[in-house]
Amino acid sequence: LFIFTLSCLPVSPCLAKIFYSKDEAMKLAFGDDVTVEMMSLFPTPEEAAQIEQLAKVKLESNLFSFYVGKKQGEIIGYAAIETHNVRTKPETLLVVLNAEGKLRNVFTLAFHEPPEYQPPERWYDQLGNHTLEQLSFSQDIQGISGATLSTRAALNAARKVLAVFQVNVKDKQK
Repeated sequence: LFIFTLSCLPVSPCLAKIFYSKDEAMKLAFGDDVTVEMMSLFPTPEEAAQIEQLAKVKLESNLFSFYVGKKQGEIIGYAAIETHNVRTKPETLLVVLNAEGKLRNVFTLAFHEPPEYQPPERWYDQLGNHTLEQLSFSQDIQGISGATLSTRAALNAARKVLAVFQVNVKDKQK
């Protein structure tokens, strides 16, 4: 009799990696001594169509949550937590905008695909200070061999957050 057990198969949850909790993500986005408020947005059908056109990506939900970081009553930035499938498994990104709504950072909060498909931090660093229109491989964003789906998913998430900000937040927050 031969008993065979594997605790970790290549496609098992053992590959899942959670890097930050929600509280840690908010500190990563805004730092310490900041008040974080959640803003729930419900785009109208017209706004959703505008967001999809700007972002070049389909909205999966009629609810979108932004986190607003405030220090001494002043808005210092915005953040959104985006979860999507890369290949067959989910990835969760934190997309951080400055107070003016310009992309500041993108951080991986959780990645459930094999680790070799995950773009390194230096790849995400190139996304900062780009506008919605500049977030494209046809512009100055470099792709990564072996992580094509992951980088495309990250660009889509960042474009979606920027488009939602532009349509639903930009002129409504003061």
